Formats: sequence, C-alpha cells, structure tokens
Amino acid sequence: MIDCERRFFETGKIEIRKANGRDNPNQQTLLGYAAKFDVMSENLGGFREQIAPGAFTDVLNNDVRALFNHDVNHVLGRTKACTLRIAQDDVGLYYEVDLPDTQAARDLVTSIDRGDVSQSSFAFRVAPNGDNWHENDDGIIVRTITKVSRLYDVSPVTYPAYPDATVGKRSMAAWKARREATAGATDQARRAAESRRRLLAINV
Repeated sequence: MIDCERRFFETGKIEIRKANGRDNPNQQTLLGYAAKFDVMSENLGGFREQIAPGAFTDVLNNDVRALFNHDVNHVLGRTKACTLRIAQDDVGLYYEVDLPDTQAARDLVTSIDRGDVSQSSFAFRVAPNGDNWHENDDGIIVRTITKVSRLYDVSPVTYPAYPDATVGKRSMAAWKARREATAGATDQARRAAESRRRLLAINV
C-alpha cells in the first residue's frame, strides 16, 4: 500500500454491544471511533498532527476492513460484506463491526470486556494537497489532514505502537523547503529594496 499511514489518536473507549434480536441472538458488535477531529496526536518525530472535520468525506464508500491490530490475518469485518459500517459525524470517524464467530473475535471480546483492549487505530492515505502545515505559537510544527484519499482499515489495538510517520516526515520536509525558499526570496527582495533606497538617497 503506497504511502499508507497508520495513526492512533485518543478516541475514547471501544464497546461491545450484544444483540437482542431473534435473527442472531449471539451476535456481538464492536463500536467506537477510529479517529476524532481536531484532536492533537502525540509527537510524531518533529511534528504533531490533527484531522480536520470532513477529512473522510471521499472515503466512506471505500472497501474498508476491520482488523485486529492492523493484522490482515485477523479480519473482523468488511464494508463490502456489510459486516463493517463506517460513518463520519461531527466527532470523527465512527465504526461498527459485527464480529465473526471465530476464536480470535471471541478472545477480543473477552479482552475488551476486561479493559485490556480499549483503543482504536486506522490506516489511510492522504490525498494530494490534502494536508497543510504551520508552526504554532509554542514553536510546534502541526500538520492538519484535510482530505483522506483512501481508508484501508480500522482496528481495535492492544497497544498503539509509535506510528510510522515516514510519509508525514516527507511532507514536512517539503513544506520546510517551501517555507525556506519563500523566506529566502522575501529576504532577497527586502535587501534589493534597501539597496535601491540607499542609491536614491545618494543621488538626491
């Protein structure tokens, strides 16, 4: 998956809902938020990150999987199979997955009920020009993701490992280069204007 990124944000506890209907009284559904808007990430190696409201608008119809720990060997659901449902609201990216009757899923339910697993993560790709950068008043470089072009999976995770921010770091390096080039051009123009002013003052 080219330029795939994985992120964890503080999204609140995931829950298990047990079915009350007669069709499948044993069905258990996992629900929670894979991402929340305007929530700052941890330090990703020189920058922090947040997701702008509406960033997932173009990916809600993607063929998305629900995995445990982003492991393709532990598929919990899939949007194409209607066993995974995702939606974007004012809070963030919400998901519900009807868990399969497998040992891995049963073990996951036990871990969630015990509180051993309580967080979620997601894998995605940022759209071209789908992020912007700025340095805040505290000197922290912040990346804001405004548009996601591909959503690969949502995943309950045992422990959110330090994310691979390689793609984000490349984007930050490009932004810094543009900023330095702009600053250099501005400084050069300022010096040229000052030189012209001095020449005019001499000729008067």
